[in-house]
Amino acid sequence: MKISLSNSWKTITILIIAIGLILLALGGYLGPVFAAASRPVVLAQAWLSNRYIAFYQIINSPQEESELRARNIELENEVDQLQSQIITLQQQLSETQNLEALLGFAGSNPQLQPVAAIVIGRDPSPFLHYLILDQGSDDGIRKGMPVVTQSGLVGKIDAVIAGASRVQLITDPGSIVNIKLQTQKMDAQIIGSITGEISLEMVPQDIVMQSGDMILTSGLGGSFPDDLLIGQVISIRKLENDLFQSATVQPVVDFAQLQAVLIITNFRPVDITPLEP
Repeated sequence: MKISLSNSWKTITILIIAIGLILLALGGYLGPVFAAASRPVVLAQAWLSNRYIAFYQIINSPQEESELRARNIELENEVDQLQSQIITLQQQLSETQNLEALLGFAGSNPQLQPVAAIVIGRDPSPFLHYLILDQGSDDGIRKGMPVVTQSGLVGKIDAVIAGASRVQLITDPGSIVNIKLQTQKMDAQIIGSITGEISLEMVPQDIVMQSGDMILTSGLGGSFPDDLLIGQVISIRKLENDLFQSATVQPVVDFAQLQAVLIITNFRPVDITPLEP
């Protein structure tokens, strides 16, 4: 009987303690106790997890690095190919735009009877300024014919063979073009140079020039038709004791980017050298 009562009190005591613990847990009073008790377990799990990750990386890192390097090489090759395609497309677009502009100019100036020509070469010498075109004597091209773009004057045909011709640019040191100012009644000359700079020379001192004045061919000398646009004045050099003033000319044609030009075939240059004193 005593043993039975003792077991009952133990059971009741355990129930009371369990209920009390449950109530304390529900009330949040045992949170710090649980946290302190679980900390060693959490630390142990974290330690094991870190060691597992490190071990996994050691085993798989070489293979992953090899795969990443191979993928990087593939991506770099794709980027190079795309860049090459972009450059090609940009060049084709530029050529198409230039040809369209030339055709538009030719269509609006049929009296010039222009023949389109593609630039196929340049003079390798840094002291000479010539272009090689794909049109020659078989195409009706003759020495002395003016060469232009839709922007303005390029130069003149200097030499011709059956299937090609050579253009002397107005930037060449041997090039001399008789010109006039659009706003002034005067005649002068532009002269090329080794550096490619164009100088306006033989301008009388009484002529008032201004930066931005437009320069056109005058037609004098028989080498070029008149009223072909050349460029504009960008700087003026004038000294009181000199007979003439001079200036630097900015051409309207970008000679470094020339890809196609027009040859004026209905103009026949006149060589007046034997008539000059």
